Amino acid sequence: MNLEEYFQRIGFDGSHDKPDLATLKLIHKKHILSIPFENLSIHCGERITQDLEVIFNKIVRSGRGGWCLENNSLFGWVLRQMGYDTVTLGSRVFQSTINEFGLDDTHLINKVVIDGKAYITDVSFGVSSQMREPLELVSGMDQPQAAGVFCLIDKGDMWVLEKTGRKPEVINPEFAESSLVSRKVTKQIYCFTMVPREADHFFEANHKLQTDPTSLFTCKSICSLQTPTGFRALIGWTYSEVTYKPEEGVDVLDMKDIPDNVREPLLRERFSLTLQNKLQPVNKKAWYTL
Repeated sequence: MNLEEYFQRIGFDGSHDKPDLATLKLIHKKHILSIPFENLSIHCGERITQDLEVIFNKIVRSGRGGWCLENNSLFGWVLRQMGYDTVTLGSRVFQSTINEFGLDDTHLINKVVIDGKAYITDVSFGVSSQMREPLELVSGMDQPQAAGVFCLIDKGDMWVLEKTGRKPEVINPEFAESSLVSRKVTKQIYCFTMVPREADHFFEANHKLQTDPTSLFTCKSICSLQTPTGFRALIGWTYSEVTYKPEEGVDVLDMKDIPDNVREPLLRERFSLTLQNKLQPVNKKAWYTL
């Protein structure tokens, strides 16, 4: 594993001699524009591991994406190699079906301290909840980005990440009532504490998320990639291109179902992904919105 291969993967060719905020923002943005958030391994009969070398080979050398336990683990390693003061944290994702945060830390994020200020980095939540740049760890401060306005709130025993977005405008009438379309403008994304975590803290979650038949990730095959103007997503067999239009106060959604013979070419052309094994797309009933 080496940094130069990773930098080539994300298209970064700038100076990285100084671990400053500007460089952190740049590699964070380049990562999310180059590497998809995806769980397709589960639906290709592959096992997802937390072994860092396996993750590096998959994402950097094989041109794949990954979910948070892969992408953010890799990103944490990159930050440490670059000299950043970095700590891994665990977070509990908000579940709309029960209107509460999950019981377990199933989402991995990183905290970085630069010149005495703390920032949360997260390169792997995907779709419209994906931050483009790190968020400064200041309670109640609105932090506008492409997807909307993010805000971190200190609740005392935990921090909560919220986002206020825009109304969806679906241009395809047959998808106007799709369950993939979020109607909530403001939503909670996840909560976390400042307790440092090691990789083994997530071992049980890593196993459960890819084997439990009630897990979101076994119920839906997901692939999303951020673009300069929004993001693309393939959920099951439904492909969406989302364009952010903040000047109009809307996000424009172009959605369509993709036939089997088009799916693999679409993954290559729109996500730069080539799968080694056959994808069996899944879109069972489970809460998930773009």
